[in-house]
Amino acid sequence: MATRLPGTWTSEYHRHASYSEQFPVAERLWDTGHVDWAVSEHVLGHHAVLTGSAGEELYVIDRPLRRGQFLVAALEPPGFQPHHFRGVPEPNGIAVSADPVRAAASISCRLLPRHARAVEAVRARARRRPDPPAHRQTAPETAKAVTLTRYSDGVLGTPYASVPDEARDTLYVSGFQYVPDQGAFLLPAGYGPVATAVRIQVLAARLAQTGIGLNLRHAPTRSRAAAAVTAASAPAAQANHAPAGTAVPSTAGGGPRPAHRSR
Repeated sequence: MATRLPGTWTSEYHRHASYSEQFPVAERLWDTGHVDWAVSEHVLGHHAVLTGSAGEELYVIDRPLRRGQFLVAALEPPGFQPHHFRGVPEPNGIAVSADPVRAAASISCRLLPRHARAVEAVRARARRRPDPPAHRQTAPETAKAVTLTRYSDGVLGTPYASVPDEARDTLYVSGFQYVPDQGAFLLPAGYGPVATAVRIQVLAARLAQTGIGLNLRHAPTRSRAAAAVTAASAPAAQANHAPAGTAVPSTAGGGPRPAHRSR
């Protein structure tokens, strides 16, 4: 097959003495399709690498579950950094028959043109940004923040008293309503998830312009609240069911006290 590809190609054959030997070369696989699946899900007894005169490298393996067929995919070109490949579509590999003439024709017409376009795209990105981007940094702490809570009824809100004075108008224009009987700014659940997400993003951007942060939290679950109520009511229940004259622990301190006698 190598002798039938355009230009000058060489072939290097590798037999795997152990399962782990299939991975060093396969880690450079430039494929997110069928060939990547075959390498990650199957034990490969061997592989071959075809190298072209311009430095192209093709990875060749048996096609799993299809005797007499092969999978051919490109390897990532060396000399580039990970960010150079980001955003460039992989020139995914193809399946070819055991006939070297037909296989070479398929590679020449389908795989090599995709590979050439992908390599050129990587080179262009390397020219535009040779150095990797700076690591993302944590946002600086803010002296003031608004904390929104997602309540169990689906309403998103925050207590009125916890909102900084300069952030209240921002909540209003972002769709939040002040509900006096609940003492909170609330965003009704009727907006739906998409509209709610948009309003949160807009609110975060507006607050950031004034140096105020935004936090999102969920209200405690009912199971925890119920557990707290049960724990708090246990002493009272114990006192109500204790026999007359039995001492029960006091919740207010001062040691045990006699239970009320029945009248």
